[in-house]
Amino acid sequence: MNASAAGALAAVKDADRKHVFHSWSAQELIDPLAVAGAEGSYFWDYEGKRYLDFSSALVYTNIGYQHPKVTAAIQEQAARLCTVAPGFAVDVRSEAARLIARRTPGDLDKIFFTNGGAEAVENAVRMARLHTGRPKVLSAYRSYHGATSAAINLTGDARRFGNDSATAGVVHFWGPFAYRSPFYSASEAEECERALAHLEDTIVFEGPQSVAAVILETVGGAPGVLVHPAGYLAGVRELCDRYGIVFILDEVMVGFGRTGKWFAAEHWDVTPDLLCFAKGVNSGYVPLGGVAISAAIAETFARRPYPGGLTYSGHVLACAAAVATITVMEEEGIVEQSARTGAELLGPGLRALAERHPSVGEVRGLGTFWALELVRDRATREPLVPYNAAGADNAPMAAFAAACKKGGLWPLTAGNRIHVAPPCNIAADDVAKGLAVLDEALSVADAHTL
Repeated sequence: MNASAAGALAAVKDADRKHVFHSWSAQELIDPLAVAGAEGSYFWDYEGKRYLDFSSALVYTNIGYQHPKVTAAIQEQAARLCTVAPGFAVDVRSEAARLIARRTPGDLDKIFFTNGGAEAVENAVRMARLHTGRPKVLSAYRSYHGATSAAINLTGDARRFGNDSATAGVVHFWGPFAYRSPFYSASEAEECERALAHLEDTIVFEGPQSVAAVILETVGGAPGVLVHPAGYLAGVRELCDRYGIVFILDEVMVGFGRTGKWFAAEHWDVTPDLLCFAKGVNSGYVPLGGVAISAAIAETFARRPYPGGLTYSGHVLACAAAVATITVMEEEGIVEQSARTGAELLGPGLRALAERHPSVGEVRGLGTFWALELVRDRATREPLVPYNAAGADNAPMAAFAAACKKGGLWPLTAGNRIHVAPPCNIAADDVAKGLAVLDEALSVADAHTL
């Protein structure tokens, strides 16, 4: 590393340690990598070491880093109009909404823009409560919906624990997860049937007249790339219709090509009443999220003011990035590429790793969104590390992640899993490189199996 790079690194690290407060972290126990640049499926540090990003940042760089057409669109918009209040009609905001509505399922034709996914969830829940006049929202254990007040209470994983107010009008239920079935199911069909029966029981015993909405991730993201069994989402849709409940799908992580469809709901031909999106809508280049709203719920607010808004709702730089991103995805066939990569490269490649490594208990996923469930014992399915492990308890996963990074692969680990979520347009040779690093790193995990 030359003197100039060394000086830049030192300055970045010094300012970070003195002034940046990092999320989800004990501040004195972390040492963030200083990133000098990024392009495509890679980023690099100040020493020039390149990392193949199998996390897509936080599962949002769906078209990779620094796509020239999107960066150019942001620059052109900045030169023309950097910002304007959300109450005005603006060309790029209108066009972004039109392009999104064109791809959402069913009649989800109205778009309320937010700054990100958690705010999308907050506003979807508010809309559902106002539309129905009911207070409660049901969400699944093994879920993540964001870190703002309502969203973190809806969340069903351990990140809720430090924020749980127990007064947020949230009721949790068990969703289907055949590998670790809470219903002692012997098949996916049985898991689906029993999970739906459990959800209906929850609705009935909570009082249907008090339930405003059921919210689900279309494919469970942070909890482990949980792909619902056939018939489950359709069954939830039917239950919501039967009891007059709003059905919200959270597609913040899986929308815009991540699973090989524009929206994951297309895999099961299900249309929710409200659909939350963010992340992939503009590959995270400028913060943007939103709620796609059905005609019935939009009508509720046709002559009744919606009591919510954001200063930067539909920010023009973010919307310009969204227009460019959606156009690029269409022109370059990125959604179709994501589907092919999953079916032809990632799926077969990860299953081949599972055959070689006893630490891999299950492989699951769609498109460019996969997870390896790591275990100590395949027979008992004991997780490689305990639930919500930290410190010494998490040492096997920490060692595995370190081996990935040493090999030039940036992993996304959560609990006892590695999530494999590269950019949707990752090249085939980069998939092969990533799988080769995983193959070597899994030997570290294998050392902790029984």
